[in-house]
Amino acid sequence: MIRTLRYILLAVLAIVLLTVALANRATVTLNALPPDMAAFTGMGITIQLPLYAVIFGAILAGVLIGFVWEWFREHKHRSTASVKSRQVTKLERELAVMRDTKPGSNDDVLALLNDRRAS
Repeated sequence: MIRTLRYILLAVLAIVLLTVALANRATVTLNALPPDMAAFTGMGITIQLPLYAVIFGAILAGVLIGFVWEWFREHKHRSTASVKSRQVTKLERELAVMRDTKPGSNDDVLALLNDRRAS
């Protein structure tokens, strides 16, 4: 059921994107600098692209910037989790060593009762 719903949503998204692309096929000119500044610096870099490519490129750039921003923002949480994971591993190793080296039974109450009966 979920797989079918996912395929339906992907098909609807594809139809919407195709419709936007077909409706915005006209070419637009993208300038790297405003015309006055380009004339002043001598770097009049321009490119002509279909409008849908500009729209989809802007959406893609926004998503990528958001992913990178979140990755940097969550760095402190990942580093804290890594430190805590190492601490847990170290403490588990120490506990295993303590359990292996402890003489007698595993239960302190039973060990005390056995000591009282022996004396």
